[in-house]
Amino acid sequence: MTLDDLPTPCLVLDLGILKANLARMQAAVARHPGLTLRPHMKTAKSLAVADLAAPGKGPITVSTVAEARYFAGGGFNDQIYAVGITPAKLDAIAALNAQGADVKVITDDLDVAAAIAAHQGRLRALVEVDCGEGRGGVTPDGELLTEIAGRLGARCVGVMTHAGHSYNERSIPGVAAVAETEHRGAALAAERLRAAGIAVEVVSLGSSPTALYGKDMAGITDVRAGVYMFGDLFQGQIGTHGMGDIAVTVLSAVTGRKPDRNAVLVDAGAIALSKDRSTEKAPKDYGFGLMLDSDGKPAFGEAIVARTHQEHGEVRGDRALPFDRLPIGALVRIAPNHTCLTVAAHDRYYVVDGSRDVIATWDRVNGW
Repeated sequence: MTLDDLPTPCLVLDLGILKANLARMQAAVARHPGLTLRPHMKTAKSLAVADLAAPGKGPITVSTVAEARYFAGGGFNDQIYAVGITPAKLDAIAALNAQGADVKVITDDLDVAAAIAAHQGRLRALVEVDCGEGRGGVTPDGELLTEIAGRLGARCVGVMTHAGHSYNERSIPGVAAVAETEHRGAALAAERLRAAGIAVEVVSLGSSPTALYGKDMAGITDVRAGVYMFGDLFQGQIGTHGMGDIAVTVLSAVTGRKPDRNAVLVDAGAIALSKDRSTEKAPKDYGFGLMLDSDGKPAFGEAIVARTHQEHGEVRGDRALPFDRLPIGALVRIAPNHTCLTVAAHDRYYVVDGSRDVIATWDRVNGW
């Protein structure tokens, strides 16, 4: 089977690029003695990818109960469920843990901490710390940190934080500065819990940029990163990887030609590509994606998906498009703006390795 045999739109995953991206992150983490890479599977959501990213069924991170169940079923027992837990989900996590998993939950709320502590099942929890992103978490130097840990009691096993604000940086020194703030916040939180007599087993931090460029990881046990596996047009601009290192593209077919506005229509629209606009504030705005040829090469200049409807994408060129090479039905590939959201609507990956031959089909888990 080749790309020509696939239904469109669909996901194409280049194994060689994926492996190179994984090796880059593994090498970055290996610079820090004692630090463990805990890949975040929220993007890939695939056992086959997890087997490469966390060899030997190593520790991983998940973002939904569905992911936790799917990966535990595949032998990945050591997990952090890195979204604030609600009491209604505690039974599901406890059930997984009763079957041999060790899915650790997170919270930044006193009432939820009390619910975790009172639950009859096997539950372990981390206190979520805000190191500057301004999303979830408590400040590392505030009283609420120790209050939540105290409420959790013996079920508190550490702290976690996420430097999502590293995505706002546009230089490696800027990312490194955010990484140091992230490191200091996580280390301070852990020190304060230990001083309060609470055993700290896990001190977890991470984003793909800070995992790559953090200079000091002393006191940190594991680092979480996910988007580095596949990459996208946004991450390529902030230094997570090179612009040629995007492992996942959306295979699409030309459905319309509009020479009067130097545009083509493709059958990858808002559902297949997502409506995310992460590059809108990046140095180069790639709209909803960049059109490549069917081999994944930038053969059309900056041919950007400028507009999307549910099942239509409109690609406009920065130079005259070669309409003779883009007949109706011609296959193209769209490099994603934000890979995490692009892949979310699809249920499988068609795997290639630098050619048009499809060497495998890998499933992925969706839903919550």
